[in-house]
Formats: sequence, C-alpha cells, structure tokens
Amino acid sequence: MPDALVILSPGFAASEADTTCLPAQQAFVLALKQECPDLDIIILSFQYPFKRSEYLWNGVKVFAFGGKSRSGLYRLLTWLRVWLRLRKLHRQYSIIGLLSFWLGEAAFVGSHFARLKGLKHYSWLLGQDAKAGNKYARWIKPRGDDLIALSDALRAEYQKNYGIAPAYVIPNGVLPGSFPDTGGERDIDILGVGSLIPLKRYHLFAELIHQLKESQPNIKAVICGDGPEMQNLKNLIERLGLGDNLVLKGELPHPQVLALMQRSRVFMHTSEYEGFSTVCLEALFAGAQVVSFVKAMDAQIPNWHVVGTSAEMLAAVVSILQYGHHDCKPVIPYPIADNAKAIMRLYGYKD
Repeated sequence: MPDALVILSPGFAASEADTTCLPAQQAFVLALKQECPDLDIIILSFQYPFKRSEYLWNGVKVFAFGGKSRSGLYRLLTWLRVWLRLRKLHRQYSIIGLLSFWLGEAAFVGSHFARLKGLKHYSWLLGQDAKAGNKYARWIKPRGDDLIALSDALRAEYQKNYGIAPAYVIPNGVLPGSFPDTGGERDIDILGVGSLIPLKRYHLFAELIHQLKESQPNIKAVICGDGPEMQNLKNLIERLGLGDNLVLKGELPHPQVLALMQRSRVFMHTSEYEGFSTVCLEALFAGAQVVSFVKAMDAQIPNWHVVGTSAEMLAAVVSILQYGHHDCKPVIPYPIADNAKAIMRLYGYKD
C-alpha cells in the first residue's frame, strides 16, 4: 500500500484558484508535496468548502465534508463522516500518521482515531487554540509530545494555560516562488493585512495613521482584509479625515496581497495576540520593515521591530520612514522547506 500522511483541518482551499482560504496552510502543504513527492498527502476538511466534495488541489487529494460550521447533530454527523473516511483510508493506505491544524475539532477526531489504530498524531497549535478556555484541550488532554507549537510565544502561552509545554516548535514560512515581480517601487508607506475583527485592532492602525499625518500629510497607507469591523473602520477613517491617506482594499487574492507587500516600506501589525503571523513573514520576504506588538520567537529576527505600546509603535514607524531602514533585501528566517522536513521527521518518514 502507498504511504500517506492525513491532514485534518477545519477548512481548506476550495480550488487552486482559492488563494484566500488559509494561505499559510496552503503554502505548507505545497512545501510538503515538494519535499516528499512520493508521499500521498490527503486532506480532510471539516467545515469549508461548504459543499461536500472530493477533488484534487495541486495534486493533493482533498475530502471536503461541508460542515458549514453548524452545531449540534449536524456537527456530530460531520465528525462521523470524517471518521468513516479515516477508516476507509486506513484500509487503502499505509498511513504514517495524522496531523491536525489547530487543537480543535479536527484534533479531537484525529487523536481518537490515531489512538484506536496505533498511529502517530500531532496537533499543530496555530493561534487562539493555545489560549485559556479551549474545550478541546480539556477533552483531548494531549501530552507535550503530541503538540507542535507554531512559535515560542505559543508554546509559552499553552504552558501557562494548561501546565504542559508542547515538545516541538515549528514555525510556518513562505514560498519564495509565490511572490510576483513588481519592479521594486515602494509607493506605499504603511501596509496592514488581516481579518477586520476586534482582535486585530485596526482602529489603532487608523489612529496611528492620523497621528503620522500631522508631520507627514501625504502619507499613504493601505489595509487589506474584510470582516465585521469594516463599516466601523470606514466610519473612523471618515471621522479622522483620512480619506486621502488610508485605503481599504477589502479581501484580495493572495498574489495581489504579496504584490502590495513588495510595494510597501513598513508593515504595521496592530494585533493584540498572534500565534506567529505568516503575513509578517511574508512582509519580511517582500523587503518591508515589520513593526508589531507580538514577539513570536525568542530569537531576534532581522527587520522585525517589536514594540510594547502604541507610542512605541508610532516612534518606530516614524524612525523607519524618516531616517532610513532602506534595506529591502528579502528576509527569510524560517525556510518553509526546512519546516516541512521538521514535520516529517516527527513521523520518521524518509523520502
């Protein structure tokens, strides 16, 4: 039987054209495929796409269960369908192990199946699943050896909340070949990318642009993303008189977001909590200077400025815009190919 790695996730791209659904996870799966061409990678996607289907994504088999994030009996039915598919895959393949994105429902189903069949299973902590109150952490009760943290900060967060330290820290990364050639012009002063939700604090982004405008009236800033805070943000931009300074692009295809990063001098990330923001890694590779509140890794990362307050963020951005930091060379602290290899070593897989 052929070897296979089964990945369980709450969602995945509906097609190769769907670049906005979990782009970091898409990049990781592509890196896995490149590093292990003879390994079958199979993805079981619980909630999205919303329609049940089977399809190939860049040569990777995807089973979508169309859960649509419904609760109650609908969710239990989705779990049952995933379980039945796992049983069928277990008969068809020599499964080297299971990998769950997030310590959530995918990990709950995957961990129980792995225990029943004597398979390796790892849960990859990717963000808010490390925070206190995760019911799946209580239900699964994983050991440290079962957990991979996306960053040093996430490892510490999970240990603080659950008294268990994830045994492994493996970041995500970027695919260098996915960046378009934009010609090198830096005509955007400040860029922000992310979901427009309260956690990301884009109201603070707008307020900082308003303060910067006092000394730099022609400052140009862009935010890419969509979400429930869109109208509030539009109202704030109008109230602060930033119509000529701050543009809301909405949700864009991932290649267009990368192109905007390559045109930007500063990538300003105002989120109050992050596992390890892949958009920051992408901005670094695009040659932008990153300024954020969250220090993801214990080690210093070139061109990434970590600040503690909004005043410090303002000062850091002013320093970059006024006094240099013109080094636009790509920074890639964690090559995604190395991260894919690190994951595969956990399963003892040799290509």
